[in-house]
Amino acid sequence: MYWNSVNNMFSSLDLRAAALLLLCLMLASCGLDRQYTETEVATEWAKLSLAVTKGTPGNSPTYASRCLGYLGVTMYESVVNGYPERQSLVGQLSGLTHLPPADPGAEYFWPLALSAGQATMLRSLYNHTSDANKGSIDSLEAAVESFARGQVAGEVADRSIDFGRRIAEMIFEWSKSDGGHRAYLRNFNKAMVHPDRPGGWKPPLYAQSFSHHPLHPEWGTNRPFLPANYNMQRPEIIPYDTVPGSAYYEQFKVVYDTDRQLTRAQKEAALWWGDDPDETFTPPGHSYYIATLVLEQKQASLIECAETYARTGMAVADAFINCWKWKFEFFTERPNTFIPRFIDPKWESFWPDPPFPAFPSGHAIQASAAAAVLSDLHGDEQVIVDRAHEGRLRDEVRDVDFLPRNFSRLSDVARETADSRLYGGIHTPQDNDVGLERGAKIGANVNALRWTKG
Repeated sequence: MYWNSVNNMFSSLDLRAAALLLLCLMLASCGLDRQYTETEVATEWAKLSLAVTKGTPGNSPTYASRCLGYLGVTMYESVVNGYPERQSLVGQLSGLTHLPPADPGAEYFWPLALSAGQATMLRSLYNHTSDANKGSIDSLEAAVESFARGQVAGEVADRSIDFGRRIAEMIFEWSKSDGGHRAYLRNFNKAMVHPDRPGGWKPPLYAQSFSHHPLHPEWGTNRPFLPANYNMQRPEIIPYDTVPGSAYYEQFKVVYDTDRQLTRAQKEAALWWGDDPDETFTPPGHSYYIATLVLEQKQASLIECAETYARTGMAVADAFINCWKWKFEFFTERPNTFIPRFIDPKWESFWPDPPFPAFPSGHAIQASAAAAVLSDLHGDEQVIVDRAHEGRLRDEVRDVDFLPRNFSRLSDVARETADSRLYGGIHTPQDNDVGLERGAKIGANVNALRWTKG
């Protein structure tokens, strides 16, 4: 009787498995019949890149920013040869001296080249991701290829795929020498000796991470995408001082006073922009998401999409490199150590501390850099609804829901991203203001590259 029940159970499971397999095949078949616009080819790959970022072990804002930089450059270089007025980034980026040339006399289907390049680069950067994510990459690549082969001759499709893959393979080889290759294997440096100085960063008790070691302390020594971002001027910082009324003390007093009267809207902003890497596509991923909203609303052309993702990816990547360089040069404390010691011993921030020093704000610098490049390309005035976290379960601990954000300017997105860290109690106004200012300069450097010929 027992074995009959077991056999019946497994027979039922077999039938369910077969039904599930059939459903997957049907869905895949539907995907292979899909028609794509130029905008959709680019934005679907951007969306999948963020899904893979979110769903891969060892996720961090530092490594994610780097990946978005290389994905964006790959997208641009895989199609730029199809636009005679456009300029390649070869010779303009740090150490990028050569890429495979396109045959000037041959026909290419550039959306397919873009797709092949993105699939190849995504597999290379996230070779440690799950089989399910790898399957998603395979599926999107197959769907775009199926669509393309219905548009062009087989030899054109083959040539386009080969070109996109070769571009991605060479860019990935270039990426290996930047200092961040496979950095997810060494997120926390346990051997680092923390500087012992007044106002120095201390591992918090109330934190996002269980590690008491800082995230990627060497990240600031990585190679930036832009030579102009190698030696950016070091920002000024308010000198340490615990005397009430001093400029340094007042920075933390602002955090304390803000926290004591947080409004519902401020709590919602703090929650929305948290972008914890354990649960989301990270802060730089959020900027890449904002870029997608702009492109979808505009129904941008293929080259406009590629340039937008290239600029956004490089901007957030170089923002994190410079931010991390300054974070570990200054090694400054966060409100969770200063306020309990000098203002209110019972105080605790609304949002838990991330595992690295404070100054300047990573959220602010990358959001500002992204806003600078997106505004230069598409204009600051953009009416968008950010639904990145819509549908997430309510945060019962903080008694706050994840509610979509409405904006009419990209600069407002950057400002709210920065302010959200003040509302969360983890950054002072100085951290945010310097981050916004330096991010704008990093974005301006990206904009100053030669994107067109002549």
